Amino acid sequence: MDLITIIDLVDDQTAAALAGVLAGLVFGVSAERSRFCLRAAAVEMARGQLGPRLAVWLLTFSTALLWTQGLDWAGMLNLSESRWLASPGTLSGAVIGGLIFGVGMILARGCPGRLLVLGATGNLRAILSGLVFAVVAQMSLHGALSPLREAVSGAWVTNGPNPEMLAAVGLPKGTGIAIGVAFAVLALVIARKARVSRSVLLFGSGVGFAVALGWALTYALSRISFDPVPVGSLTFSGPSADTLMFLLSSGKALEFDIGLVPAVALGSFTSAWFAGRLKWQGWDGAGSMQRYMAGAALMGFGAMTAGGCTIGAGVTGGSTFALTAWVALVSMWVGGMAADRLIERKPTLSTEPAAEFN
Repeated sequence: MDLITIIDLVDDQTAAALAGVLAGLVFGVSAERSRFCLRAAAVEMARGQLGPRLAVWLLTFSTALLWTQGLDWAGMLNLSESRWLASPGTLSGAVIGGLIFGVGMILARGCPGRLLVLGATGNLRAILSGLVFAVVAQMSLHGALSPLREAVSGAWVTNGPNPEMLAAVGLPKGTGIAIGVAFAVLALVIARKARVSRSVLLFGSGVGFAVALGWALTYALSRISFDPVPVGSLTFSGPSADTLMFLLSSGKALEFDIGLVPAVALGSFTSAWFAGRLKWQGWDGAGSMQRYMAGAALMGFGAMTAGGCTIGAGVTGGSTFALTAWVALVSMWVGGMAADRLIERKPTLSTEPAAEFN
């Protein structure tokens, strides 16, 4: 059954939501199995380790680059139509928002995507933190925090559409694929030294593939749908706020983002269920609760200011080679590593998975 047949059976908005469901299920299962998390990778880097978390993140990033740039090179995707490259970008927002987000993900012990995955497996800390993130993200987009976000984001905006870095320096089309291969080789070298299993690597690459799948589905729908379908892919800043508003009111229409968030939760839950990893987990005390909620709030404002979260700006935006996406990603790494050194002050990572991912 092709997309035209599906659209004939349902309306355009439902078809876009179903595309989000498909990409979300792939992401949810892959992220739960691989324990993909930029926060964990940043902690390893801050503590001078080239370990399994960094290997998984690099493999995810390289897979997204390879598939996304490959689709664009083959003419199956036009990244210039994406919001990352079709409109001006904010450099001030990318730097300041990225740094704030990086600090927040250390305090909350996970980025929004990771919190969604953990919440689906029974982690009550992640559920509450995810709700705080969504509320603050909505406040930053349309509410009380929007004037502050606009002031930060508007301080330094690109002149014209967001530059595509490879084209800006005169590199030929297809260079992005070569860069993706280089990242993949680096990831596999680190993975081999860290003794990362093949199944973890497979699911880690599945996270990156989910990003490319989102690009391919939304682009294909934009070509044949009567109603406009934005060309985009996975992100959890805007979609978390949109999904919350969809559940709270009847005015929000179905779209890719509305299908994405619940599908990620469903995929993660199903994966953890089959693996026997479902477990209720609560708070360790008032201090822990304050830390998680403060971190979630910082991520909510930081993500909306930077233009996306570690997935939306870091992997999805990064796969387009949009200048501000890469600036935001680097800022998130810097903010996270600095926060770990200043706040955590632990010389080594715990060998217990629960300590690192909960």
